[in-house]
Amino acid sequence: MIKPMVRNNICLNAHPKGCRQAVLNQIEYTKQQKEKNMKISGEHRPVRNVLVLGCSNGYGLASRITAAFAYDAATIGVSFEKPGTEKKAGTPGWYNNQTFDAEAKKAGLFSYTIEGDAFSDEIKAEVINKAKENKIKFDLVVYSLASPVRTDPDTKIMYKSVLKPIGNDFSGTTFDTMTGEMKQITATAATEQEVSDTVKVMGGEDWERWTCQLLEAGVLADGCITVAYSYIGPEVSKAIYRSGTIGMAKVDLESKAEKIRKEMEAVNGQAFVSVNKGLVTRSSAVIPTIPLYLSVLFKVMKEKGTHEGCIEQMNRLFSERLYIKNGDGNASIPVDSENRIRIDDLEMAEDVQKKVREIMPAVTAENICELGDFEGYRHDFLATSGFDISGVDYEKDIERYDVID
Repeated sequence: MIKPMVRNNICLNAHPKGCRQAVLNQIEYTKQQKEKNMKISGEHRPVRNVLVLGCSNGYGLASRITAAFAYDAATIGVSFEKPGTEKKAGTPGWYNNQTFDAEAKKAGLFSYTIEGDAFSDEIKAEVINKAKENKIKFDLVVYSLASPVRTDPDTKIMYKSVLKPIGNDFSGTTFDTMTGEMKQITATAATEQEVSDTVKVMGGEDWERWTCQLLEAGVLADGCITVAYSYIGPEVSKAIYRSGTIGMAKVDLESKAEKIRKEMEAVNGQAFVSVNKGLVTRSSAVIPTIPLYLSVLFKVMKEKGTHEGCIEQMNRLFSERLYIKNGDGNASIPVDSENRIRIDDLEMAEDVQKKVREIMPAVTAENICELGDFEGYRHDFLATSGFDISGVDYEKDIERYDVID
């Protein structure tokens, strides 16, 4: 019998059956959206072959599910997950990948998952070889990598990313994910080296390297789109996120898009950064202020009927941004003044943000369930590791960890 092991807002284990069911739920939602997606795109299959870098969790996993089960696309995914053994659980993403591959096979869809360091040239070569073996030319490349470390393929130097403010320490209110207890936590200011290293890990350098090698190998289709994911967020989290080390990496990622866009002209392609909605992830739970903000945000958006999770966001990204058609049948991807796709539009709507700003200062441990969506936040937190998923019997023993069924 597996129960969640949570320490300092980090879940240390995973439930295989829960991870499986969570993926099945996303697949089922996507299948229900399929007819709508096709109607908006104006084609039966606007996307046929998709590469997802960072395919095992969150937006990357949802992107792969959307491509496969809404558009019948063949997919290759790359992630760095640890498998289960007979006696020790694997990482949540490992079970997610196993489930995706099994369901894709049932549906008659090509899928191939590579477990390894996506920052390395060896994995890039493996992806290219697999594409050539199967006569695949990608018409969509999704870059959704998040990692604490990256080894530069040229120098072999390992760089570590940090999530810290820049210039001054940052203190913010957060809460215990399991109990709702409120507390103040402080993040110390980053050094110049930490800022530089974080940009090296989480910036756009590797996205550009992937693009160049895929182009050189001739495995990108004419008109290919490559998209990387970013986040901006509200003013309340600006000091710790957008103006902090991770934010500087995101700025670098976004700035690289223009350079990559020019390189993609070789295949009449395009490059975009998609700014997505804030959601509960395995890392956001430990960032000062973010859990409180998300809890209040979810409450406000659910009341307005505009709340979305990963799979809803990615289905909308595909159907209403990447593959929408205008009157003359040509692609017309809506972007902001900095050429970014904004799928965070519902989160950043002024009426939503105004309400969140009004509520946040009044939240206490006693009223968090009333003013915020504490239960919804906790569910999303546990669900990232396969817990609290409807339809799963958590009182039933798991006989071994290396298989799901």
